[in-house]
Amino acid sequence: MMKRTITIIMAASLLTACGMYKPYTRPEIRTDNLYGAEYSTTDTASVADLGWRELFSDEWLQRLIDTVLVHNTDLQVAQLRITEAEATLKAARLAYLPSFNLAPAGGTSSFDGAKASWTYSVSVTASWEVDIFSRLTNAKRRSRAALLQSEAYRDAVQTQLIAHVANYYYQLLSLDAQISVTEQAVERYREQVRITQALKEAGNANEAAVAQTEATLYAAETTLHDLQYSIRQTENSLTLLLGDIPHTIERGTLDAQSAPTELVIGIPLRLLSRRPDIRQSELALVQAYYATAEARAALYPSLTLSGSAGWTNSAGAIVANPGKLLLSAAGSLLQPVFNAGQNRARVKIARAQQEEVRLAFRQALLNAGVEVNNALTQVQTARAKTETRSEQLRSLERAVESTQLLMQHGSTTYLEVLTAQQTLLSARLSAISDRLSELQGVVSLYHALGGGI
Repeated sequence: MMKRTITIIMAASLLTACGMYKPYTRPEIRTDNLYGAEYSTTDTASVADLGWRELFSDEWLQRLIDTVLVHNTDLQVAQLRITEAEATLKAARLAYLPSFNLAPAGGTSSFDGAKASWTYSVSVTASWEVDIFSRLTNAKRRSRAALLQSEAYRDAVQTQLIAHVANYYYQLLSLDAQISVTEQAVERYREQVRITQALKEAGNANEAAVAQTEATLYAAETTLHDLQYSIRQTENSLTLLLGDIPHTIERGTLDAQSAPTELVIGIPLRLLSRRPDIRQSELALVQAYYATAEARAALYPSLTLSGSAGWTNSAGAIVANPGKLLLSAAGSLLQPVFNAGQNRARVKIARAQQEEVRLAFRQALLNAGVEVNNALTQVQTARAKTETRSEQLRSLERAVESTQLLMQHGSTTYLEVLTAQQTLLSARLSAISDRLSELQGVVSLYHALGGGI
């Protein structure tokens, strides 16, 4: 009996070693010109290779990122998911080992008034499922992919948080710069009100000119209140990310910010290993692949070996004292019969789900390519506008000076002066917007390439 059991175990182990299902291999994916033909490159270097401290040199911004990586609740939840996945993988690995159970039992009985007799047994039972058709192996591989996916999710949360913090920070600097420019405009409008009132007293302007100039001043002062409100909203959004109560954010200036002059993007294939959400998507495909294999394994027989060893004083109807050693071993082969149709349906479901995840993986890669293209275009467009915008500002400053002088000498109207001043203010605000667009484009590109891990 024991010899036959050992033979079964050796044969089963041989089948297990051979395995029936191959490990996952990545499907063929084309990444040629993923970023667009105009951005095609063979250079493997990428701006995403930079650590976030290298890209974001502002010390205030660095402190904010340090804080968010410690206190953000979403990142803490992501870390807990990793802990859960590690425990699941450990359970899947332990499934290879036999299970042991201690089963002590005892009782007393008496027949027809005779003296009661005490029987007992103290035994340890064991069972072991032999992984003939790789059901346990596929479950373990699926759990391993789930763990890696949890780690990729944590990385994705981290890169997203860094991008959000940087964008909010640059938005605050932009609002500060807009307030500064608007305050300068308010001073100019106040001066213009004084000039217009003096011209009215001299008979060179009327009440309409004074009223229009004052209205322009009040509109600019109202804009300052709106900008202050936007600052408070942005600070609140940032402190929420930091896991803190609302407070004023210490920060630098927009002019002090720097960005890499050359933005190298590397080859698109690197997204598969660097960008966390792409890795997440592929690892979901890995899990679906092994889930399909696991469902297919349920169509085949399962072999379970069991046995027990212990001490008992009950041998059938005979009570012996002292007790004797009890040993038993058995093997069972279970072949699905009545539920075979359900198992085949599960395989079809698993295959369909695997195809869904494969398509989602492909789409995630295409989305990443578009995001890189958009970010690059955003940065290049903002930089291209810089020189033209500078020329526009110089022209508008001359126009404001000229119209003010002409108005004082009666050669032009107050409307031309106001129009020149308002156009200059709008151009200055647009220049700030261009700078913000450039910085946020760099952040978007860094995030789209998988930087910040």
